[in-house]
Amino acid sequence: MEMKVGILTGGGDAPGINAVIRAVVRKGIQNYGDEIVGIRDGWRGLLENDFLPLDLKSVSGILPRGGSILGTSRTNPFKHENGAEKILKNAKKAGIEAVVVIGGDDTLDVAYKMSELGLKCVGVPKTIDNDISGTDYTFGFMTAVGIATEALDRLHTTAETHHRVIILEVMGRYTGWIALEAGLAGGADVILIPEKPFDINEICEYIKRRQERGRNFSLIVVAEGAKPKGGAEIVYSETVDEFGHIRLGGVGYYLGKEIEKCMDIETRVVVLGHIQRGGSPTAFDRILATRFGIAVIDLVHKGKFGHMVAIKGNKMASASLKEVVGKRKTVDLELYDIASVFFG
Repeated sequence: MEMKVGILTGGGDAPGINAVIRAVVRKGIQNYGDEIVGIRDGWRGLLENDFLPLDLKSVSGILPRGGSILGTSRTNPFKHENGAEKILKNAKKAGIEAVVVIGGDDTLDVAYKMSELGLKCVGVPKTIDNDISGTDYTFGFMTAVGIATEALDRLHTTAETHHRVIILEVMGRYTGWIALEAGLAGGADVILIPEKPFDINEICEYIKRRQERGRNFSLIVVAEGAKPKGGAEIVYSETVDEFGHIRLGGVGYYLGKEIEKCMDIETRVVVLGHIQRGGSPTAFDRILATRFGIAVIDLVHKGKFGHMVAIKGNKMASASLKEVVGKRKTVDLELYDIASVFFG
């Protein structure tokens, strides 16, 4: 039975969003006879009736494009007066029968709350941090790991030539997935993640151990949310977004100064920042995002609202939003143990 399906993207951008949109539109229109409507800039579009009709022509050629053709925002309708009621009223007025919500924990939390209030939502997990519970991977993550690995390869030659410690700060607010996998792939000498608070003396010991072996340079990868033992995470700005998150950043510079204090070695800091989030998705992410898009429109037609698509053991699956939101998938410590063999 054909339906009018809305689609929105919320939170930070991730390579592969457009591949999801394309797959939803293609299968929705061709297999189910659906009418697909794009909702601009996340939940803001439903608050303000900002819609964009999507057809086969509008999604042609967007597979390799980063970002989102619909735009995104960190709008939290529950922080706006009568926000939830406005969304329900606007969706009804527009004839939207179901909403595909592409987003991370915050965006999916709103989807869960809205589905409890009667808006038929299905989710697609999106975060380059790879920390959404209920799925083995999120699209965009492998692209970010690839970019961070390439950065490490490039920094390696400079660190070696100049006999320096080079610190690469990567994304990872609460979890160290990018730092861990990129560090493992890029041969980092130390990997620092939010799950394991670090000790500066221990890091200096690793560097000294390398110097004793005649390796008078080191590469350190640190997730932005990593923190020293007994300390708090290091913040770039105290201002918060509508979901209450402060902006993290600066841990790389903190580390550089602390290492120079305990050792006679020059340090340099590179903050990868948004470079790891933009640009074209890798083949892995294009395929995963496409599989998610196909699976999510199938969920809509199975009436599995209040659920999100997931990948488990390379098979498509679904997970209840109620079970997923507010939980965090921390790094696999077995993988961290493998990486730590190469520390120092």
